[in-house]
Amino acid sequence: MHNRFRQCLRKVSLAALTMLALNIPVHAADLVIAMPNWPSGQATANILKVSLKENFGLDADVREIGTLIAFAGLNSGEVDIHPEIWLPNLDNLVKKYVDGAGTVAISPIGVPAWQGICATREAADKFGIHDVSDLSDTKKTAALDTDGDGRGELWIGAEGWSSTAIERVRANSYGYAKTMTLLETPEDAGMAAVDAAVATDHPMVFACYAPHYVFELHDIVRLTEPPFDPAKWKIVLPSEDPLWVSKSSAPVSWDTAHFHIVYATSLRNKYPKVVAFLERVDLRPEEITKMSYALQVERQDPYEYAKQWVAAQGARVHGWANP
Repeated sequence: MHNRFRQCLRKVSLAALTMLALNIPVHAADLVIAMPNWPSGQATANILKVSLKENFGLDADVREIGTLIAFAGLNSGEVDIHPEIWLPNLDNLVKKYVDGAGTVAISPIGVPAWQGICATREAADKFGIHDVSDLSDTKKTAALDTDGDGRGELWIGAEGWSSTAIERVRANSYGYAKTMTLLETPEDAGMAAVDAAVATDHPMVFACYAPHYVFELHDIVRLTEPPFDPAKWKIVLPSEDPLWVSKSSAPVSWDTAHFHIVYATSLRNKYPKVVAFLERVDLRPEEITKMSYALQVERQDPYEYAKQWVAAQGARVHGWANP
């Protein structure tokens, strides 16, 4: 009897180890949501997870995945949903997968946004940094030098963000790449530096976007720039060409931005009601700001926050799912 039990146990253990080795989940989720590494995207990914469970009984697996890998996953069917794709940042990927392959679709409802370069009030008022051209003036940028190397520092975003690559192109095109050290760090570190600069009355300049909680916390000034001109906006992404920097140029401000939910078009046959739901999700800029504040400043857990948000917005979410 004991021998038979041990034999069965060994078989079960061997099967479990085999599944782990092959990375086969014991219970596969119905859907996979790609979660970006910024707070509003983390909140929205989990809001979708909770909403899909409550309204359709579907289990969604939320995975932190970089945007380029997420698009490849949407194309192959390994990823079903991405909660926050920024445009025009990812126009090149939209052309490839939405317009070209037809494997990815964009929700028609977007959240209005903007992107640019910002300064703390100290940098603007005390050191006269108001326009992007001021970043090429070494007399002004000397105040932004924190390590004594004679060059000011400028946080341009997290490594891997499409906007970070574009900000590097803009720095080259405007010329301040010659006078400033361009820093790529996680957003946590970039925003902590802003907090510290404001707390110590130290001037700082950094890449910024809205909606974002930083404008709720601090008195931040957006630098002026030449208006957007599509004829002057030539962007090649790192994933497209190893010589992307030299082949790109953008000596103008960003175009009007907006971000959307995107999903794999295969969902139209598999879960048509889910597609209809995704295309009705209507989030507002002020809500996105509150989401990023809750996760980044208050350090709320994304999933726990999402459960509370969906409970508070029950009727609205139900309306998205059941028009």
